[in-house]
Amino acid sequence: MKKSELIEFAAAEADIGKAAAGRALDAILAAVVKAVAKGDTVTLVGFGTFKSSKRAARTGRNPQTGAELKIAATTVPRFTAGAGFKTAVAGKKAAKKK
Repeated sequence: MKKSELIEFAAAEADIGKAAAGRALDAILAAVVKAVAKGDTVTLVGFGTFKSSKRAARTGRNPQTGAELKIAATTVPRFTAGAGFKTAVAGKKAAKKK
């Protein structure tokens, strides 16, 4: 599914225009990116968690020459799927809460 298809789906489900759905999606994505870039965690219950993770410096190899090279430490985004998302993808029914 591409972004335009997601916007069309959101517009139909929420009974709003495509332009409004596009602006809403852009605003949500911008908020997630800004928060994760700041080092915060964004949790959408049932869907998943977005957070940043530090990756340590390490030594790698150039596959063509076999020469060692240093790979610098960096911060990368991470996504962990929530239980509801995992269940839906697995095709199972959600467990009933007691």
